[in-house]
Formats: sequence, structure tokens, C-alpha cells
Amino acid sequence: MEGTSTSGPALSAQRQRTGHTSPGRTELKILSDGTYKIDGGVMFGQIPKGQWQDWMPADRRNRIKLGLNCLLVRIGTQNFLVDTGTGGKHTPERRDDFGLVTSQLLSGLKANGLGVQDIDGVVLSSLHFEHTGGCTRVNRRGEVVPTFPQATYYVQREALEEATLPTERHVDEFITDDFLPLFEKGRLHLVDGEHTIAPGFFVRKASGPAEGHQIAVITHGGERVAFLGDLVPTPYHLRLACISAADRHPEETLQTKRAVLSEAVREGWLLIFSHGIQDRAGYLENRAGRLYLRPITLD
Repeated sequence: MEGTSTSGPALSAQRQRTGHTSPGRTELKILSDGTYKIDGGVMFGQIPKGQWQDWMPADRRNRIKLGLNCLLVRIGTQNFLVDTGTGGKHTPERRDDFGLVTSQLLSGLKANGLGVQDIDGVVLSSLHFEHTGGCTRVNRRGEVVPTFPQATYYVQREALEEATLPTERHVDEFITDDFLPLFEKGRLHLVDGEHTIAPGFFVRKASGPAEGHQIAVITHGGERVAFLGDLVPTPYHLRLACISAADRHPEETLQTKRAVLSEAVREGWLLIFSHGIQDRAGYLENRAGRLYLRPITLD
């Protein structure tokens, strides 16, 4: 797998100040909740540091900076989010550990004419804190409440089961305040396998990175767009052997990644990377038997 710097046509739609789209129309836009930092060795698994540090240089604590990318999906009069970043509920110690800055998701929604009341559904690729933290907030009474009070939050049943009873190896990946208030208030919708969110918008289980990890697939302008979550978190993870050391089942990640990327090349999918920094979306192209990424903007 090799990357190119060729720019493709942007698929970003015209901004709608009313907060809604025309009936039946689908619009997509990548929003950012900022960045966070994680140990480079964890992120790239068996790939030697001598190789991955050329892709993403590490700081003095061996951490690399990753994007916290979310996807705004607007279908007719409905507004959906895929993932919510880290949010703003973290302790000073956790902010320092992960290099967290001010959450940017809500300001991104505002720039698109949307408020928290306008979000109808939130799809979560997993319940890891870097994908789920923005699901809840602390109100003026100090209570943890859903950030998007009108939304249904979609997650695989297996993901909730793991997040509520994680092993010692994965316990630090979950923060119960990110998802238990949703469950307690009846906002969490548990799905099993493939599930339709709205016409032309469905989720598919893609286990490996975590139990019940899922990808989101949207039909947009006659093509498929896939938000890959932690299955392929950055363009560098398009390499089949590049799998995070934190993955729950790395061999399953490998098999799922091979199948999904093969489908993406065959059908010309647009891929969105949840943790990409410079390149957050692009098309895979097969040139003389080698795969290349053609990045595009979607913002």
C-alpha cells in the first residue's frame, strides 16, 4: 500500500444554515473534535519504530498525534453523527496523558447551522473513550447527561457487554460516564450485526479492534462511503500488517480489513479515517497490482 498526494474532487455539500436538507438528499461532512496523543508503538503494533516514525513523528514521550474525526450525515430532514470524539469531561491527569485540548465537535456543528437538539441519531463505532466521550456532558448541577437529548445512540450489543465488564488489558479504554447515562435514560439502541439506521445508511459489525466494533456505510451520490473506525484508523493502517497492539483480536482485524478493503477497491468506496490528520478521506486505487490512496477533502 502506497499513498499519493493527488487531490480528488471534494464531496462536501453546500452549507445549509437552516439545519436541514431537502427531502431525500444526503450530505456528508467530516467534523473534528480536535486531536489526541497515543503511544506510537501501541498504535502501529508490530511495525518497527524506524518505519512508523517517518509517517508520524513521536514526541519525547513516544506519543503521536491523531485526529478525532466524526462524520455528519444529513439525510433529508434527519441529522446523524458517526462518533463523537473525546468530549470535555476529562480530569487534568487524563488531559495530560493524552494531550487533550478543548472539544471542538459542538462548534463544528454550530458552523453547520446545527445545535445539540438537531441531532436525531449517533452511531458509535465502539465505546472507546476517543469515539464516545462527546456522547455525554456535565450539566450545571454536576450531572452527566446525554449531549444530544433527542438522539438515539446506536451501538453493537457486544460492545456494551465488553465496555461494562472489560478485562484488565482493556479497562483504561472505557469511561462509563460516556455511555451508561445513555443506557439509563433509554437512549442507547443495541444492535446485533448489520442494521439500517436510515435509508441508504447502515452499520456492519467489523470485529477485531474491539468486541462489537462496527463500521458505518452510507450511499451518497450513487457511491458508497465507509467510516472505518479503528479497523483502518489512519491511511497508514491500509497496510494489512499495520494493526494496533491494543486490538482485541488482531488476526480477526486482519481478516476483516482484507475483506473490507477488497470490497472498497472493487466497488470504488470513499473511505473515511477516524484518526487521520493530514488525509482524512480518500479512494483506494489499484494500479498495476498495487494499491494507492487518492486523498480528497470532505469538509
